[in-house]
Amino acid sequence: MPSLDTNVLVRWLVADDATQADRVLALLAQAQRRGEPLWVPVTVVLELEWVLRSRYGYRRAQILMALDALLQTRELAWQHEAAVEEALWRCRRDEAPDFADCLHLALAAQAGQTPWWTFDRRAARADPARWLAAPSTDDA
Repeated sequence: MPSLDTNVLVRWLVADDATQADRVLALLAQAQRRGEPLWVPVTVVLELEWVLRSRYGYRRAQILMALDALLQTRELAWQHEAAVEEALWRCRRDEAPDFADCLHLALAAQAGQTPWWTFDRRAARADPARWLAAPSTDDA
């Protein structure tokens, strides 16, 4: 199955280069005709969120909507699709950590590898995360 780089999805979503956006549409049409979806690695999902946020100034809600729309695209197949969906769900909650942490948590939970230890206090509020606090004097 052919796979996609982050910049292909960015061109399609942002359409800041009409020629490249048209090439992406042609690739998607080809995938549909062949009945062979294009694979999106989970690392591309992480990079896509980062690019949309840092380079294009997308807000959290815009990013979540864009990722939701991509997940609904029949021509795309996702590595760890259930974890990406869970990460989107987690990110919609109040006080949610950033998307990368939501995805890390979802992947860890689905693999049964918990708790997920972190020094990030905000991320540690989400289950199954745990804050790796300094040991208390009682622990010594």
